[in-house]
Amino acid sequence: MADTYEKLLEDSIEIAAPAEKVWSLVTDIPKMSKWSPQVVKSTVKGGEVRLGATFSNLNKQGIKRWPTAGKVVRFTPPVGGTGEFAFKIRENRTVWSFQLEPTADGGTRLTERRETPQGISNVSLVLTKVVLGGQQGFTDELRKGIRQTLERIKAEAEA
Repeated sequence: MADTYEKLLEDSIEIAAPAEKVWSLVTDIPKMSKWSPQVVKSTVKGGEVRLGATFSNLNKQGIKRWPTAGKVVRFTPPVGGTGEFAFKIRENRTVWSFQLEPTADGGTRLTERRETPQGISNVSLVLTKVVLGGQQGFTDELRKGIRQTLERIKAEAEA
């Protein structure tokens, strides 16, 4: 079926910066609009990013805008090893995550993923088909956006 979705989107990048520095960037939800080409604005309820924290996003595609709500579902700082930060988007049930792994040279391998452990909500599937250009086109945009996000985080971390 041409309008099915991919269960996993994933990309990684090597960053010449310690995991703690990269962690401080990926967990700064209000600054995600600086890195993600789809995010216009994010606001964390209560201001503190931690396990269970909730936030609102305003996303974009061209001139189209739509709100989403997220909740931090994994928050494991990279103390002496691997770290992971993940949030679930209420409207479509997707889980977005950043995994940080130390590299042999003291840098960090950063992996961004979009997973669909509970599938994607029917409302989101219909809206993607009708408003956002269909699953394949939207998935291609997401894949490009993940790469752009990783490259922008790398540039910031290495500056």
